Amino acid sequence: MKAMIFAAGLGTRLKPLTDTLPKALVPVCGKPLIEHVARKLLAAGINDAVVNIHYFADKIEQWIDEQEWIVTGDTPPSDGEMHMDISDERALLLETGGAVLHARKYLEGCGRFLIHNVDILSNCDIEWFESQVNDDAIATLLVSERPTTRFLLFAPESMRLVGWMNTDSGDYHVTSPEIAPADCRALAFAGIHILSDKILGLMQRYVEEKGLPADETAGTRFPIMSFYMWLAARYPVYGVVAHSLDFIDVGKLDALKPAEEFVKSGKRP
Repeated sequence: MKAMIFAAGLGTRLKPLTDTLPKALVPVCGKPLIEHVARKLLAAGINDAVVNIHYFADKIEQWIDEQEWIVTGDTPPSDGEMHMDISDERALLLETGGAVLHARKYLEGCGRFLIHNVDILSNCDIEWFESQVNDDAIATLLVSERPTTRFLLFAPESMRLVGWMNTDSGDYHVTSPEIAPADCRALAFAGIHILSDKILGLMQRYVEEKGLPADETAGTRFPIMSFYMWLAARYPVYGVVAHSLDFIDVGKLDALKPAEEFVKSGKRP
């Protein structure tokens, strides 16, 4: 299984740190977030990844070049090494869905690939998560029962994705008018998902069906969650509940101290 690390974001909630650094290079216990994520993937047996870059892209490229345990280009990884490709979004920040489609050449033919947000630290057992993926799944989302205002909605028995709900605004979306949010299982998304590479062709179909503007070089911007709602009405998209999930979204300044404590505790991030 390959992986894609979402590392192109602007990190505005981490200012002033991100005035001079991309979010991916914000340090936690002396190591940048991207290293924590990449080493977690490597520990789970994933040694081939693609990273998307936009904001301070040169600094992420420089960091990758400086790592002795990361190889690039046509060099295959040895034991303890990770191969990394770069999906360049300097021309246009493509959002999460557009980022995956733009990285298509690196992901096609791999069977499955895992997506991991660069600002997520957790104790998720990635090998266990992969073992929970159904054979017919086009996408599988790691979810948990934790406090949030934005939930994904799942059919209770099958755990198929059927919508989303925002408890602050009262807004919701369901894949069929027959579905009542109150009858669904509401769970929080953990920013980690496993996708069949068949999804790449379906993303292209989505772009064409929606008439989204496409640039041959820059790509097409769209959020992956909007695509998932379209996809879930047509294909099996599942949720997998991670019980006892320790999860930190290191997207804000006040999350840095808990993130440091999490790493120091010895839990595998």
